[in-house]
Amino acid sequence: MANVQENLFGKLETDVEIKASAAKFHDIFKHRPHHISNHSTDKIKGVDIHEGEWGTVGSVIFWNYVHDGKERVAKEIVEAIDDENNSITFRVIEGDLMEHFKSFKLTIQANSKAEGEDGCIVHWTLEYEKNHGEIIDPHTLLQFVADVSKDLESHLLED
Repeated sequence: MANVQENLFGKLETDVEIKASAAKFHDIFKHRPHHISNHSTDKIKGVDIHEGEWGTVGSVIFWNYVHDGKERVAKEIVEAIDDENNSITFRVIEGDLMEHFKSFKLTIQANSKAEGEDGCIVHWTLEYEKNHGEIIDPHTLLQFVADVSKDLESHLLED
């Protein structure tokens, strides 16, 4: 029985290489996530703040997005912001993901490339606990966030 319990917890990670700076990528998720829908129009339909202020820990952000061909919603609380490491952590507290997961956390860290190289590596981490063992790991959601990162690349290069 203990083995079944262990399978409920999961962690998926991916790296996305983009040409924009780590600071610019971090800034849009910290201060301007509501602008993401302008640049990833097929995936992100809207982002609103429900509590707090953009860029502050404890703020509650509401996302309208399209994943696996369906319109979905997620309400997330900003759990941590680390400006020095260009990292931000969101914990999902309501929405479609909660139908399948007891807990779901997304961490984004934008790491500068080696000195003299342009761009950054965006590292996404999804940590979750499934409601039951029949739920598949959210690989399509990991691909979704990677695709959003690429969608933002050209916009961030214009800034």
